[in-house]
Amino acid sequence: MNLRALVSVTGKPGLFKLVGQNKGGFILETLDQAKIKTVVSLSSTKMATLEDITIYGEEEEIRLLDIFETIKTKGLTLPDTKSDGATLRDFFREVAPGHDESRVYTSDIKKVITWYNIIKEFPLFEEEAPAPLV
Repeated sequence: MNLRALVSVTGKPGLFKLVGQNKGGFILETLDQAKIKTVVSLSSTKMATLEDITIYGEEEEIRLLDIFETIKTKGLTLPDTKSDGATLRDFFREVAPGHDESRVYTSDIKKVITWYNIIKEFPLFEEEAPAPLV
């Protein structure tokens, strides 16, 4: 799974593709059909790549990419994000065993499901991740 260029931006719904950088900040592109480009400044906006995001675990943090891989490998049917909290929590127990239930909120689970639905059709989802830069 090669999701290196995909980012989440605090305060903005959805996911973005990092397409470049200029003196004003980073150039992001929406993942929808519109492909709207926007520039965000790191001095006023927080941004995280999907491969850097982790979920609280009881013993150690769980990488978001590992959760996505589990969903993909098991071929699970995703619950609707409007499902009740118990349904969402049961699903998350299956894909992220050992997550800290007191610190992972229903809103976090909904976000993971929404992001998975956004990226599952992209070619990047099937690509091998490039080797880390050393």
